[in-house]
Amino acid sequence: MKVAADQMKTLYDANGFLTAINVLSEKELQNALKKHEHLEKKFGKEYTQYSLHNIHLQYEWVMNLATHPKLLEVITAVLGPNIILLDSRFICKYPPSEVPHKEDTAPYVAWHQDIKYWGFEGGPVASVWLAFDDVDAENGVLQIIPGSHKQGILEHRTAVIPGNMLTANQEIPEHLVNVEDLVECPLKAGQMSVHDGLTVHASEPNMSDRRRCGFVIRYVPTTAYPVQDPERPRTFPATVLVAGEDENKYFQDHAPNFFRKAL
Repeated sequence: MKVAADQMKTLYDANGFLTAINVLSEKELQNALKKHEHLEKKFGKEYTQYSLHNIHLQYEWVMNLATHPKLLEVITAVLGPNIILLDSRFICKYPPSEVPHKEDTAPYVAWHQDIKYWGFEGGPVASVWLAFDDVDAENGVLQIIPGSHKQGILEHRTAVIPGNMLTANQEIPEHLVNVEDLVECPLKAGQMSVHDGLTVHASEPNMSDRRRCGFVIRYVPTTAYPVQDPERPRTFPATVLVAGEDENKYFQDHAPNFFRKAL
């Protein structure tokens, strides 16, 4: 997808997502894959499925991904010029042959809205999936309900089917999800998708013989501020100003020294 910033904003506001946006060159992708492979070997695949959390504070190459110019071009187009990186996590759905499913339960992500888990107000959150592997229906592609971000926060309940990868193990009840409108977001490695925090989305288990790994990054405008909400308990230990200026200072800037020196 190659569109101008104003077109991105129009499409994003209308549908609640953008997809198939080219970000990494082949050289950049191979470098990132090699470095991620080192972490796989260091920590093991079971750990790297979901536990490489906020390591943009530790590894310069990860911060470079989260602040890639082509990625931030999209984020500033949809959120505005002043941007805070809120949180990041690598998520890998390995094929059963590499990481056996616990208790024969295939990991999946239930229908949900990201904003349900984030204790802040004053602005939207944009969630990026930067693909390290090709993603399609066979290995657990992102599924989105276009326009669902206009419904507000929907009811979430405890998930019925075991294997939900969401930490809170919640899901939106099926009767509230317009599955007939479902759109899949296949990606080539090096591409990204981005969706609004209110956009209803999910992904099926990876039952293929291929990995489905990606880097998930959340961004908010500097107008956003943390709130104490027992329904959305959240701390923000890894926030970093990555674009523009932050006159509000609602979030602490945890930028690591290697990033400060690069500015």
